[in-house]
Amino acid sequence: MSGILAQSKGAAGEQLAADYLQRQGLKLIERNFRVRGGEIDLICQDGTTTVFVEVRSRAGADYGGAGASITAAKRARLVLAARHWLVRHGERPCRFDCVLIDGPQGEKLEWLRDAFAAD
Repeated sequence: MSGILAQSKGAAGEQLAADYLQRQGLKLIERNFRVRGGEIDLICQDGTTTVFVEVRSRAGADYGGAGASITAAKRARLVLAARHWLVRHGERPCRFDCVLIDGPQGEKLEWLRDAFAAD
């Protein structure tokens, strides 16, 4: 998948994840925060905790599914972007969550709260 198709699929997955998280009581505060070297798909508020959310979508499990695509390098880019966001908005309690969407129609959605630490 390339170009616009990949972007629209990614945007659809992010919207699915945002809708799901909001139904779970989180408040969406920002989408697609980017800095040089990193990006955060969704930034939410869960009570007093800021939640940095990585959304991963995969149509099939050919390469281990959505969860397998969150590598150490990807986590490092998320942490870098989160640090930039916190500098701009003030230090506060935070965590990193992942929303994994598997299946051609997004049939399986899994929310991993506190998926990794910012080592």
